[in-house]
Amino acid sequence: MGALVEPAVELGPITVADLPEVAQFLHDQLDPRVPVECWSAQIIPTWSVDQPNHGFLLRCGAEVVGAHLAFYSDRRIDGRTERFCNLAAWCVAQPYRSHGVRLLRALLRQQGYHFTDLSPSIDVQALNTRLGFVALDTSTVVVPNVPWPVRSDGVRVLSHFPDIKKSLRAEDLSVYLDHAGAAAVQHAVIVRGTQTCHVMFRRVRRKNLPLFAALVHVSNHRLFRETGRHLFGHLLLHHGLPATLIESHVVDARFTGSVQVSARAKMYRSDTLRADQIDYLYSELTSMRW
Repeated sequence: MGALVEPAVELGPITVADLPEVAQFLHDQLDPRVPVECWSAQIIPTWSVDQPNHGFLLRCGAEVVGAHLAFYSDRRIDGRTERFCNLAAWCVAQPYRSHGVRLLRALLRQQGYHFTDLSPSIDVQALNTRLGFVALDTSTVVVPNVPWPVRSDGVRVLSHFPDIKKSLRAEDLSVYLDHAGAAAVQHAVIVRGTQTCHVMFRRVRRKNLPLFAALVHVSNHRLFRETGRHLFGHLLLHHGLPATLIESHVVDARFTGSVQVSARAKMYRSDTLRADQIDYLYSELTSMRW
C-alpha cells in the first residue's frame, strides 16, 4: 500500500462567510474566555472602510487551522489619505505552526498599506524586526486614581453618548462616532470652557488584575496635562478603576504619584510615516476585548 498523503494546508483571505468558523477557531484555540459570538462581532470594524479582507486563514481540508486577523482604515495625515493595516489576533493550531508565517507574509504582501502591530509577543517582536518593523516608544507610567480635586474649577467630565456627541466638533466628533460602538474602549470627554479633550481607554489587566484604565487616545494633550486629575477621579468613582496606565506615545504627561512600570511593545512598518504619525485608533486595541 502507498503512503498516506497528508492533506494540503491552504491559505486564503478571511471573508464575511468565514467569520463564524474563524470565531469558533479563535474561541477554541486562542481565548475561550471570549464567547464565539463576541469574537465574530469584534472582527467587524465599527467604522466605514473599503477593506480587502478580515485577514488571512489556513485550512486543512474543510477545517480552519490558523487565522491572522486584520483591521483596515483610511486616515488623513498631513492632507493625504494614508491606508493602514493593523495586524490583530494571530493563532495557528499546534500541528500546523510551521505554516503560521504564511499568514503574516500574506498580509505584508498587500501593497499600499502602513502596517501596525500593537500587541506582538516577544517571539513576534523578533520576527517583525527582521521584516522591517520598528518599535514605538511605549514608556509607561501608572497613576493612582483618587477622588480629587474636590473643587471642579469649571472642569466637567462627560461620559454619556448624547453629551459627548454634543460636545465634540469636526475630526474629534468623527473619531468618536467611528468608535462609539467599539467593544474594547470606553469614552470620556474633559470639558473646560470651550476646550474639550476626548479620551478613549481600555480596562486592562496587570498581574492578572483587571483594575487598570489604559489610555488609547487623548485628543488634546495640553488640556489633559492640566485637567487629567478630574478624569482619574471619574475613572475611580464611575468605573471602579483604581489606577491609570499612560504611555508616552499616547500622551507625554506626568502627574504626582506616577510610577514607571514595564512597557508593552507596539510596532509599525512604513516607508513614509514617522513614529509620531502612528496612533492606536481604528485597531484591535479599540475593537477587541481580551
